[in-house]
This record gives sequence, structure tokens and C-alpha cells, in this order.
Amino acid sequence: MKYCQGPDCHKYKTKDRLRGPKGAKYYQTRRRTSMLYDDNFCSQRCADDWFVKFGEQAVNHFGRLHEPIRLTEENAWVKHERYYNPDNEAPYYWRNSLTEQELPLTEEHFNNPNLVRP
Repeated sequence: MKYCQGPDCHKYKTKDRLRGPKGAKYYQTRRRTSMLYDDNFCSQRCADDWFVKFGEQAVNHFGRLHEPIRLTEENAWVKHERYYNPDNEAPYYWRNSLTEQELPLTEEHFNNPNLVRP
């Protein structure tokens, strides 16, 4: 069981958060076997609460962008699979999302996560 990481989860008054014997009731952070949002939060509200409180700190820690990221011809390649293939083309292919160029791809290369461009 995992606890929701929302900093205010225990403040929301719902029946599943209410604990304790009669006369000594209290609200508690939700505990679940699997969380709904990023496997850390019980609800979108708790995920938003976390980001409001820790988002700035997290972005600064993991790396704030100081320049725009550019999509160029060299880094615009994406692996695709044809699910509907009436013309019997190669089932796996590279597609350049900028130039719309397509190149055939083998299944072995398609399944290789280290291969990121042709």
C-alpha cells in the first residue's frame, strides 16, 4: 500500500479519508495499492496541490530551460508501425515529423529502444 503524496490530501473531507472511533474521528491521507495519477497521487487535485507546493523547486533541481528546444530535421525522426497496411508496405518505418519523409525499418530495429534516428 502506498500513501498519496498530495500535501493537503488529509484535509479533504471524504468518507474514505475519515478514520478513528466514534468521538475521536480524524481525516487521514489516502492509502491505496495503486494510485491513479503518476502512481503517486490519489486524484488530480492532490497532484495539482503537490505541483503548486513543490513544482518550482523540482524544475530548478532537475533543470530549468534557458533556451527553447528546437525540432530540426535531424532530431524529428519517430518510429511508427502500420496497423492497417492494404498496400503491403513495410510494417515498420521511420517518419520525419518535419519533412514527412518515411524510411523502412526492420522489426528488430523498431524494438531497439537505443535506436532513436535512422
